[in-house]
Amino acid sequence: MTEHHQSAADGQPDAIPECPRCGKPEPLCVCDSVTPIKSRLSLLILQHPQEQDRALGTARLTALHFKDAVLKVGLSWPSLSKALGRPVHDPSRWAVLYLGSAKVSDLETDRAVVALDRKGAMEEHQRSILRDIEGIVLLDGTWSQAKALWWRNAWMLKCQRVILGPRQPSRYGKLRREPRRDGLSTIEAAGMLMAELEQRPDIAATLNASFDGMLAKYRQAQSEFPELRDRPKPRRDYRRRKKS
Repeated sequence: MTEHHQSAADGQPDAIPECPRCGKPEPLCVCDSVTPIKSRLSLLILQHPQEQDRALGTARLTALHFKDAVLKVGLSWPSLSKALGRPVHDPSRWAVLYLGSAKVSDLETDRAVVALDRKGAMEEHQRSILRDIEGIVLLDGTWSQAKALWWRNAWMLKCQRVILGPRQPSRYGKLRREPRRDGLSTIEAAGMLMAELEQRPDIAATLNASFDGMLAKYRQAQSEFPELRDRPKPRRDYRRRKKS
């Protein structure tokens, strides 16, 4: 994800009024179509302070769907409880979407969500581990920004690492190239992970519909608002590493 903030004097996106609820430029606001979701799982989204893409970012839109979702912008917090704003007695029952090099497609499984151990290998008791998850942590930012969040918050080592194996590439399509095929937007990742863990495909369907609506508005607004047209974006700084 990239930074698009510019000054109003430049005639860039900040010159367009934004929605106070979702933080998006008004032509891209889809708040009126946000459908509340009742979920068993708690949701915590940690956003890198330099990743606040007003036009194409999805962190705030994701959080709007859940009554108790927490979105925090920053670099580090002393514990999961501090980040969440309430006590968490067992961080191991929280899943964090892991940023390592392991991919579901490289593992001998057809699972959409896979729990990993600290060495990056599949846990033996997948069903029981995933069944006991109480909440999920998502990191919002570019690859290097998300990595920074991971390394600056040692408490994440106490959480259960999980990875996703999406059947389809991100809905962003050509609007934003992901560093690898299993890369998803925050809203897609939340939908897929929560739907799988709760066995509720309606969660993914609702979030994906919201995302589709946002993308449709973005494409339409490009022709009406020059300030929102695509600009050359810096190359992703993702590098495939043998060790994570």
